[in-house]
Amino acid sequence: MKNWKALVVFTMCILTSYSSHCQILKGEELKSLTNENFNIAFTNLRHFLKLQNDGNYPEQIDKNKHWCDSVFRKLNFKTQTIKTDGAPLLFAEKIYKKNYKSILFYLQVDGQPVDSSAWSQTDPFTPIIKEFKNGIWSPIEIDSEQNIYDDDWRIFARSASDSKGPAMSLISALQILQEQNINPKYNIKVIMDFQEELGSPDLPKAVLENKDLLSAEMLFIMDGTRHLSNLPTLTYGARGIATATIKVFGPKYALHSGQYGNYAPNPVFEAARLISSLKDDRGIVQIPGFYDGVVLTERDKQLLAMIPENNDSLNTRLGIFSSEHVASTYQEALQFPSLNIRGLKAAYTGKEVRTLIPEDVVIEIDMRLVLETPAERQLELLRNHIIKQGYHLVDSAATSEDRATFKKLAAYEYRIGSKPFRTDMDTDIGKFLNSALEKVFGDDIVNMRTTGGSQPMAPFIQTLKIPAVSIRIPNPDNNIHGPDENLRLGNYREGILSCLAILTEPLP
Repeated sequence: MKNWKALVVFTMCILTSYSSHCQILKGEELKSLTNENFNIAFTNLRHFLKLQNDGNYPEQIDKNKHWCDSVFRKLNFKTQTIKTDGAPLLFAEKIYKKNYKSILFYLQVDGQPVDSSAWSQTDPFTPIIKEFKNGIWSPIEIDSEQNIYDDDWRIFARSASDSKGPAMSLISALQILQEQNINPKYNIKVIMDFQEELGSPDLPKAVLENKDLLSAEMLFIMDGTRHLSNLPTLTYGARGIATATIKVFGPKYALHSGQYGNYAPNPVFEAARLISSLKDDRGIVQIPGFYDGVVLTERDKQLLAMIPENNDSLNTRLGIFSSEHVASTYQEALQFPSLNIRGLKAAYTGKEVRTLIPEDVVIEIDMRLVLETPAERQLELLRNHIIKQGYHLVDSAATSEDRATFKKLAAYEYRIGSKPFRTDMDTDIGKFLNSALEKVFGDDIVNMRTTGGSQPMAPFIQTLKIPAVSIRIPNPDNNIHGPDENLRLGNYREGILSCLAILTEPLP
């Protein structure tokens, strides 16, 4: 009996030791696991990309939500739907040990609307693998059992990079660890958003109402493009966004330019003068107070200067002669609010062009925000600037009385989207993620203070009081939001590897 008990104790010690050893994997072991499982991970990504995912359509949301729910249940996560006034959210959780701390992962599942006619393939939701050959991207056929892929091949489909590719990187890593019977040293929570591209309108209220459910030590965001160097990237903040629509009114209806030219003013010229008043020829916004509050410390500038960039190379890549003069470098420019004309419409062009004086001009504006420049302030500054240019503003349509009373007449509408956020780079979350990624990438890691784009993370940070960092996976030239969106296969491979490194890193 004593010998039997001793054998049991010895066996348990061996198993405990083996289990503990399996939790701490070296970089080369993680790379081998990634490569051995890449074929199935790539196949799963292609299946996921076949699901249409425009957040404007409930039936598309439901199909993606069902797919995600099934995947996480197979990973032995408990899932539940978080109902909102609009589109639902999906929550998944796996408790490895009750006394472990929790990490919350954010996944974006929806994508931008598509114009199929603008793509180089018939269906943006039928993924196509392509290689760059003779100056063009050409489709290639691959065997379903193939396990050797060129890292420079790309998969073209809507949401390949933004952001089903990053989501599948995490899912694939979890599947690999499950197969290897390896458990993270922390519990995992996942929140899935199906209307990120619409500004996640119901997310703030949902986070507030479910803050105990979502509580965690840190938030990892599986969304966003890498730095221009295409090195593994961690981003500690994002700019917010506010949009405005200005409609400059002309005559009651479009007029024949021959009969009324030289008599009826064309609103395009007034709109052009208004647009030109927004920025000077150096690209600096001329709205008083627009940049107020933004100050970069010497430490901020030091951290920004560590990012590998060259202005001349960037200008050549973008095809521009020179940059605007808001800041001296690209990274510093991202720390300031921006004002952009994102759309302009008046009458007709191309084959539809005709000799008319248009009845109105529509100017679509987006403003990216930083912590020091809240949306409400920036929108009010813009509104006041328009008024100072001599305009009388109405809410929507101009009445006959308005037209008879005011020489310059415009409608002004606005919408506030995601709020900006920023996490201190010199804190535990940054140290944890850098320690994890250094196992597999060494020093080739880019830490960015903020990204130029927007992400709906402020509700988590403000309500849950936790730091957030975006783990960037897609290649920077992925045609995000546009036709021919793509994901480089090497980036997807490194995305899975990044997630494995993070999931096997013990929390500080």
